[in-house]
Amino acid sequence: MRRAALAIGALALLGWPWAAPPYFVFLASLIVVNAIVAIGLNLLSGYTNQLSFGHAGFLAVGAYTAAIVATRWPGVPVVVPLLAAALVTAAVGLALGIPCLRLEGLYLAMATLAFGFVVVEAILNLDWLTRGNDGLRVPAARLGPWALAGDTSRYYLVLLVGAVMVWAALNLARTRTGRALLAIRESEIAAQASGVHLARYRTLAFVISALYTGVAGGLFAFVVGFLSPDAFDVFLSVDFVAMIIVGGLGSVPGSVVGAAVLTVLHDSLAGFQNYRPLIFGAILIASMLFMPGGIASAFRFLRGDRV
Repeated sequence: MRRAALAIGALALLGWPWAAPPYFVFLASLIVVNAIVAIGLNLLSGYTNQLSFGHAGFLAVGAYTAAIVATRWPGVPVVVPLLAAALVTAAVGLALGIPCLRLEGLYLAMATLAFGFVVVEAILNLDWLTRGNDGLRVPAARLGPWALAGDTSRYYLVLLVGAVMVWAALNLARTRTGRALLAIRESEIAAQASGVHLARYRTLAFVISALYTGVAGGLFAFVVGFLSPDAFDVFLSVDFVAMIIVGGLGSVPGSVVGAAVLTVLHDSLAGFQNYRPLIFGAILIASMLFMPGGIASAFRFLRGDRV
């Protein structure tokens, strides 16, 4: 039954561009991009209990890195700017993760929040590289001689990369790193007693989370086609946190579902931007009060899994 459901879901995703209007194809691409960010943030917050409000900054680093590479070296395969975005953002995550090792709770949240503001200010001041407030136009992604200029081709690119990132996250728990992160989530004291190096693995979680967000940033640049610092404000970081709380902390499928729900809701409230923080705040409070484990825990309860 599960395999049949997965097969039907895969066919639905592959056939979506042929059944939906172009705007909904674009919206589906944004959902996958946000899902990749949510997975990366969940690997940090859901596995090591490090709350970050700076992932909009990581997304901006990845997006501008991919855009600059694609602009300076036109014609390069899309894998090159995406790889550059992943590596540069992972390096930034390492640089941020090391000094944040001694911070927890509110102090860590404030440090990552400040990082988001620093990235936006850097974009504005490095206008010779990023075009500042004027914005940066992103050329179409290329795959050999083909330019991925349409919504359908970009959708399949995002879907392919997203599937790889989801597969990697699902299999992370089977690795030594994944088991160490899970041990930290359950109990830091017990993890240390078992030989887990807390500082090393918490920093590694920052790097992995930043890498995921950097890849999402590169995809975001190609999907949107135009970058502006206004797109990476603090409210975007709050949206990412809301996605993993609504979807379920520590759950990869929950991250995907949370990203889909919040992205569609955000689009539906486009005409009520002044009320969006209020509505999203109410959703967060309701989720934490009545469904603290998120949508993922609700599905487990419906299946009869009480663990």
